[in-house]
Amino acid sequence: MSASDPSRTHLSRRGLLRSAAALGGAAALGGALSACSSSSGGSGGTAITHWDYYDSQEPWVKNELALFGRAHPSIHVKRTKNAQASYDNLFNLAERSNRAPDTFFLTKQTVPINQQVQKGWLLPLDKYATAEWIRSFPPYSFVEGLNVFDGKIYSAPFTGSGPANQLYINNKVFRDAGLTNPDGSVQVPKTWDDMSRAAATIKAKSGGKTYGLGFGNGSTNLFAWWFDVLVRAAGSPGGATGLDMRTGKYTYGTDRNYADLIELIMGWKKKEYFYPDSLSISDEIARAYFERGKFGMTVGGVWNEAEWTSHGFTDYSITTLIGPEETRKGYFYTTPASSPLLAINAHTKHPDAAWEWFSWWYGKDAGVRWTQKYHEDLSVHPEANDASKISFKPFADFVALDKLAIGGPQPWIRNPATSSVVVPPVQPDLGAVVAGVYSGQIKNVSSALKSLGDRSQSALEQGIQEAKKQGLKVSAADWVFSDWDPTKPYKWDIPEYPK
Repeated sequence: MSASDPSRTHLSRRGLLRSAAALGGAAALGGALSACSSSSGGSGGTAITHWDYYDSQEPWVKNELALFGRAHPSIHVKRTKNAQASYDNLFNLAERSNRAPDTFFLTKQTVPINQQVQKGWLLPLDKYATAEWIRSFPPYSFVEGLNVFDGKIYSAPFTGSGPANQLYINNKVFRDAGLTNPDGSVQVPKTWDDMSRAAATIKAKSGGKTYGLGFGNGSTNLFAWWFDVLVRAAGSPGGATGLDMRTGKYTYGTDRNYADLIELIMGWKKKEYFYPDSLSISDEIARAYFERGKFGMTVGGVWNEAEWTSHGFTDYSITTLIGPEETRKGYFYTTPASSPLLAINAHTKHPDAAWEWFSWWYGKDAGVRWTQKYHEDLSVHPEANDASKISFKPFADFVALDKLAIGGPQPWIRNPATSSVVVPPVQPDLGAVVAGVYSGQIKNVSSALKSLGDRSQSALEQGIQEAKKQGLKVSAADWVFSDWDPTKPYKWDIPEYPK
């Protein structure tokens, strides 16, 4: 993970990448690949292979394969869907075995993209990426140090930038508790106090049978999601990362908002507003319990919506960035180009065919289907993110939240060398610390937050020092943007498009 990652909000929307030590050797690779595959069109013509790890998004992928097959009958795309948890290891093994696919999702954790370029894994797209194609994307989609290296384009952004996490409200639970406006709509919370009052009312009106709040921490320390939704608007721009880019410092122990939010969460627990087994049940079970109305509010991401829709549950509302006051003092912050997704194998035997599939995947029409038909996420193409063209209200509401994600400062924009800085992971992280406080294992909140801040700062400093030993010109000053106003979009000092 690069050192600029702590300032980003979209580390992963489908789960954390884990190791796959059980996979070793070409035989294991072959077995893994045979597990799940689909393809476009017939078997004739030019055949190319494609890897991704899209699971809940599979209906969109299969539809695009079918449409592409009809439009390009001479190109046969054989798609393999991998498990996200083991994707990095699988891909690295494929590269070592000279069996990498023609097109593939980029692996970013174990081997940074710049190193993949240096190793000769990725095909530069200069032959194909015309000025017209480049400008079909919004400004700042192609940035040196992210998807451009030494002036050559290797990938492109796919999804748009919006709030990574939201507060979900079960409308029926709110209506049953009388939490409605004169027009019948539910009273969507706008402040921490609003959430407290709603939780108290739900508990009282249900006689304690329904809880105001719930989550599932049994499989993932997801308290970081709650902090992103609730602490940013309080004026802590680092959110769950704790990194304040105005000073380049981790502020867990010095910014009182973190301690105040923990105090609020513990107050909710003491008053029995939380579903009692929240710490032990999984996030999947918590989503099911929210759907069934066991509690009225939960925090999660847009990935929840596809699952709930498949179950016929659509009676919910969403909001995000809730602070102590209605006026937001911070936002979610985006990077130029968002995260690059797809690349072409530098050693493909069929570069022209691979480019046809690559450019189809990134086309505006595919983006419109991604957002407006399949309701997967925001598209990189702004034309697709028109909430008025989305009939499903919860997803339309999510799309309309994109204005709450604004441009933020990034070290690697000012100094591309910082993209090669690797920050060692810090454990216990924020999620684990808050879970420890919630369970009663951690008594001294102030000390725990100070320790987390100190350890996070040391990890960043260690990454910078290691990079310097490799000859990279980086320093702690690269992480300081003293002129940044977190309530306004940051002006990136880079060209809108490659020259």
